[in-house]
Amino acid sequence: MGFIEQAYKGKNEWWRFALGFLIIFFGWQFIGIIPLFIVAFNASDDYVQLMESSANAFSDLGIDSNLYLFVILLMFVFGLLSLLVVVKKIHDRSMTSLITSRVQMDWKRYIFGFWFWFLISVAFLVVDYALYPDHYIFNFKPLPFAILVLVSFILIPLQTSFEELLFRGYFMQGLGIWFKNAAVPLIITSVGFGLMHSFNPEVEKLGWLILIYYIGTGFLFGIITLMDEGTELALGMHAANNVVAAVFVSMNWAAFQTEALFKDISEPSVGVQMFIPVFVMYPLVILFLSKKYGWSHWKQKLFGKINHASHDDE
Repeated sequence: MGFIEQAYKGKNEWWRFALGFLIIFFGWQFIGIIPLFIVAFNASDDYVQLMESSANAFSDLGIDSNLYLFVILLMFVFGLLSLLVVVKKIHDRSMTSLITSRVQMDWKRYIFGFWFWFLISVAFLVVDYALYPDHYIFNFKPLPFAILVLVSFILIPLQTSFEELLFRGYFMQGLGIWFKNAAVPLIITSVGFGLMHSFNPEVEKLGWLILIYYIGTGFLFGIITLMDEGTELALGMHAANNVVAAVFVSMNWAAFQTEALFKDISEPSVGVQMFIPVFVMYPLVILFLSKKYGWSHWKQKLFGKINHASHDDE
């Protein structure tokens, strides 16, 4: 029984997905944002300034960067809790069925995915630092950095888990049984994942071409999820990606404003280096993982039909 077909273990009437999405969105964007606004209003009583500011601009109000990161990530924790409630109570199925087609979550895959992507990301940073050392300023501050590492390793995996389980889990499985094939949900969730990042300050700074990177990353995690019959690898890789972004290098125009180990002071631009990961590294990563885990039946898993009859009643 494939990953998308896991949705058949629960109740899937259209109104359940509509209600589920509303509950998830409300928990994420309305309940989850309350801690952020409490901190922001405590820092400034200028209501107009707060309302006209982007989320990224709240850091300009004198809020400690670690506290700011903490309350931003709490939004996704509330989103993840809302998703858990929806899957359990609205769809009447286990959270495991949202994560994987296996009997239980494969933590070895998760851990491998995390450290595999962590080392790749750090390697890219090392190469970039060697080529352009003048782009970086050493920014090590022992206590803020220690707090940053603690917050990042605890909460960022929850943030990325929410994104992965929402797009590669809830949406992909729901769209899969709706359209009765794997290709449509892969395309929709990957493009949707990229467009979700259109609100990031990076897009405002670099332009819409940067969305190619985000959409390409969506396809990477989507293909890995379908071929591996579970989200474990994607969960680990996504967590590592954001941990590295928060802990090692910070930029004053990026989504994460942190006391990272280094500050990138270079003027941002969209160059060929922005697309090398999508069109060169990502295919190589998929090839490597396919060899490691013995993936097969590519056509069926990525483009095949989703058959309700393949579900074995529990």
